[in-house]
Formats: sequence, C-alpha cells, structure tokens
Amino acid sequence: MAAEDQPEPDKPAGTDDDSAVAKLFGEWEVTGISYSDPSTERYITVTPVAHTMGRHAGKQFQKSEVSIVERLINRLMQTDENTGKKQQALNITRDAFEIVHERTEENPIQVLVQAIENAAPREETVRLKYGGISVPKAVDVAPQRRVDQSLKFIAEGVYGSSFKTATDVEEALASQLIGAANNDVNTYAVSQKEEKERVAAAAR
Repeated sequence: MAAEDQPEPDKPAGTDDDSAVAKLFGEWEVTGISYSDPSTERYITVTPVAHTMGRHAGKQFQKSEVSIVERLINRLMQTDENTGKKQQALNITRDAFEIVHERTEENPIQVLVQAIENAAPREETVRLKYGGISVPKAVDVAPQRRVDQSLKFIAEGVYGSSFKTATDVEEALASQLIGAANNDVNTYAVSQKEEKERVAAAAR
C-alpha cells in the first residue's frame, strides 16, 4: 500500500484545535479582543499567562509586553496589607472575573480592556517654574502612562471600596471593572480620569 493511501492515525482525545488554544485561568479566551482606542492598543497585551514568575523583571521598557491581567494583579498587591501576596491577588482577580461574566455575560478580559481604555486620562498637568513662580501647564499623556494611570485608578478604587467595609474585594473589583467599562462617572477610576482632565483643561 502506498504511503499516501495509508489511513491517518486517530488523534488522541483532547487534542482538537479548540482545546489546544490556551485560555486565561483555563476559562477565558484571549483571542478576538477588540480595542476602541488605537493609541493604547499596543500597550495592552493580552496573553493566557497571569503569572510570569517575574521573568520580565529588570527589562527596561518591556512592562507593556506583560499580560494586562498580570499588571492588574501586581497593582492590587501594592498596598500595605497585600504586599507580596500575589497568589491571593490572583485568586481575587479570578473570582472577580467570574462575577463580571455572570453580570455582563461578556468575556471579562474584554471588559477589563474597555475599563482601562475608559479610565485612561488623555491630559494632565505638570508644574513649570518661571523665576520663583510655579505655574501649572496642561500636557498630553503618553499612551504607556495612560495605561499605568488607569490600572492605578482601578486598584485604588478597589482598595477604597473594600478596605474596612462590608464589600468583598472580589465584588469591589468586579464593580470597578464593569463601571469603568460602561464609562460610569460614579466609578472611582472614571471619576479620577475626569478630574485630571478637568484640571488640565483649566490649565491650558
């Protein structure tokens, strides 16, 4: 029998194309994510890896290559109570994503991307000195800093909503993400962005 006539061996179970695609937390697709802000798109990296074990540490200007989910997790750790507790922050994020999916029926990664885009300030102020006088000046925000600021606002909103309150941190994170994704000005992250841009507009 010719080699081309031989039947193909059966594929082992679980090796079809769909199951071979890695998913974040084993649940969420990382493909097909849409971006509405082209300026920040290249700085919002989506990968199925939520914990790189610090492989990016010490590499200047490469933080934007780290998964945006891991960057959010790292931001959630930057408080006195949660410093260094990455596994705890990872579990909180996983549970919050479940809540986001239950409430919106959308991929929580897509909700996170929309939240970051909506909470990223486009203008801020710097202080310029003329002689002995300090004068505020409005400046455009670099795209990478916009993403950094957005993650900071989301993490601060989660901390403020959950620390010494009856609200679970998972609920607080889910609420912040959904509110920011909907561009709700009552959400801490969006309100901080609006405040920064308002101050900058006054300093033009």
